[in-house]
Amino acid sequence: MTDLETPRLLLHPMNASDALRVVSGTPGDGALWAPGYPSPGEVAAAGRFLDTCATTGDPSPFGSYEIRRRTDGLVIGGMGFHGAPDENRHVTIGYGLVPSAQGMGYASEALRALLLFARDQGVSCVHGDTDLGNIASQRVMEAAGMHLVKEDERLKHYRIDWVPQTGE
Repeated sequence: MTDLETPRLLLHPMNASDALRVVSGTPGDGALWAPGYPSPGEVAAAGRFLDTCATTGDPSPFGSYEIRRRTDGLVIGGMGFHGAPDENRHVTIGYGLVPSAQGMGYASEALRALLLFARDQGVSCVHGDTDLGNIASQRVMEAAGMHLVKEDERLKHYRIDWVPQTGE
């Protein structure tokens, strides 16, 4: 699978070797990780990816992606799917950036690309959630076109739906 490209970023699909490096916290030869990468969330996502690979096979293209800046190749975070689409063609996404890359619009740019990719793959709905106090993440999902659909004592839940076009 090839990288997903945006004006400033590359979303690089992880393979099992990449995920093992993230879990161990050891960049591969030539890898450029920003300070703070991988975060605990990235380690958890890489572990989930490896578990999926071991039990049902590589979930690509519905796996994890490294977020790399195009200017210098630096890995500044991660984004991806929590698994393949379900029977209703719904998926759940997650993402995170290192602190030094936050507040620059990278997360919104990457999420827009991942949402377009999901839609092009036949996904009908993408879900995401964030802590009640994580205003930045809420703004990222809203900027990418996701809508708040539910709130509970811990989380705000967002989603975006696509209506199948006539003839699909």
